Amino acid sequence: MTGYVEKVGENRYRERFGRYYEDFQPGDIYEHRPGRTISETDNTWFTLLTMNQHPMHFDAEYAKHSEFGRIIVASPLTLAILVGQSVSDVSQKAIANLGWTDIKMTHPVFAGDTLTSESEVKSKRESKSRPKAGLVTVETRGFNQDGKTVCTFERTILVAKRGFENEEKAGY
Repeated sequence: MTGYVEKVGENRYRERFGRYYEDFQPGDIYEHRPGRTISETDNTWFTLLTMNQHPMHFDAEYAKHSEFGRIIVASPLTLAILVGQSVSDVSQKAIANLGWTDIKMTHPVFAGDTLTSESEVKSKRESKSRPKAGLVTVETRGFNQDGKTVCTFERTILVAKRGFENEEKAGY
């Protein structure tokens, strides 16, 4: 279960998110919502924050003469949004992100595009060094508003087992 409410006191409730290691099953697919419409401002700010100086991301006149005919969204922004969309389903209870692999940008993303995503559990195994956690690998696929796949990647996370989550100690 991704989101639920837990009673934490009289007339007091706390929303909970995420999955424990035991909740992941290979083959399961989680659809991540809501979607996210990317604005020109999002893209410009991201290029400034990351010091990305490629004119395809902020110079309309330059981009007009490219094969796309307009500014494209910086691909790390696309990746960041897709990862962010997956957090409440996939890594809300993660102890650590262990790696991203096989990142593929399969279709350009433009300002005004709305991204949605889904993650499929590819594998899971108990941690050899941390008995209170397990490793889960998911493949995340991102789509634009037309259903075109814009990005895919695999991510491996170290996830707490039920009863050993960090949030209890931190009071979350």
